[in-house]
Amino acid sequence: MKQLAKSKTTIMTNKKVKICALTTISKTMDWFIVDSMRNLSKNGYEVTLICNMEEGFNERNEDYAHCINLPMSRGASLGDMIKMPWKLYKIFKKEQFDVIYYTTPNVSMYAAIAGVLAGVKCRFYNQCGLRYVSFEGKKRSVFKVIEKFTCILSTTIREQSPMNRQFAIDEGLCPAEKISVVGIGGTTGVELKSCDSFDATETKRTLRKKYGILENGFVFGYVGRVNADKGINELITAFCELQKQYDDIYLALVGMIDDINPIKSENMKIAQENDHIFLIGNVPPSEVYPHMSMFDVLTHATYREGFGKVLQEAMGVRLPIITTNVPGPSEVVENGVSGILCNAMDAEDLKEKMKLIYTDKDLRTRIAKAGRERAEKYFDRPIMLNNILVDMNKTLGLD
Repeated sequence: MKQLAKSKTTIMTNKKVKICALTTISKTMDWFIVDSMRNLSKNGYEVTLICNMEEGFNERNEDYAHCINLPMSRGASLGDMIKMPWKLYKIFKKEQFDVIYYTTPNVSMYAAIAGVLAGVKCRFYNQCGLRYVSFEGKKRSVFKVIEKFTCILSTTIREQSPMNRQFAIDEGLCPAEKISVVGIGGTTGVELKSCDSFDATETKRTLRKKYGILENGFVFGYVGRVNADKGINELITAFCELQKQYDDIYLALVGMIDDINPIKSENMKIAQENDHIFLIGNVPPSEVYPHMSMFDVLTHATYREGFGKVLQEAMGVRLPIITTNVPGPSEVVENGVSGILCNAMDAEDLKEKMKLIYTDKDLRTRIAKAGRERAEKYFDRPIMLNNILVDMNKTLGLD
């Protein structure tokens, strides 16, 4: 199917389709975009990547893409709101892209404005979750208006899950005919071959020794940005309460500490001082699956999510999952089958679900097995990448 899609792109256009993918920072590009862009490049597309690039990003991606470093802020910036649309407009006019494909709120707004001004015909918004849903009051209203503005300027919108799509429609962000979901949802899925490419038992032993975690301890693990919207406040609170009952449990937080949406200072202090909580920080993409292998369960107490790539990855490495009953995560897992759902923003409910999975080994085994089977059926990377390729070809009239 991939080769057929490639030949159609080449035959129908007689030239490579020029696509520009944009994110605010390169970590997001690495996490959600580069695999799909590499696959599009293999199938007749000429790819450009634009983001605020970390060292080494260009070297990792220059074999298939033209990389443009565009420094910009992750948080709200009046200066960026003025400068970035103009900078992108000049790039778009020069390069004459057929498609601009943008993800993350800030750069999506800038690119949508610049794309309209530059006359880019396909302005493709990859809407990975809605930031404003966790805000309140005037802040929520302002960011909702910005989101709606981006949607209005975009020609095509892809939401990450059916429930999030319906929410966007119900919120009046865009008409139903403009927004859809690729496959059953998600982005680039999980590379199951990589999940199986290392000795999980030995890796678990090695990493636990490295971080000072007892080999027979029980590890609640998290992967992602350490911030408030990911439920880290509730996770630390729930863990500390459970720790009063069980002294062999640990909490490992893998990911960057987010100063844009920080957790409570008192919880950060607890995380730094509790010798059973480990702030591991960022690890290279190649180390994500190995680090997951040292967990006994993935705990993902997020308030909002596009779909939940990290949940798919946990399924790939055969981990049981606790996550929240919100759009996205509740669609990745089947409650009681391939995961356990808890209430968002509810430390007490989270603690009870953590206790349940800690005390019931058979439940952990069943969930892990069902999760892997679900990943094989829906989320294996070749399946997901081909879904994106077919969808893009269809969007551009190349199918």
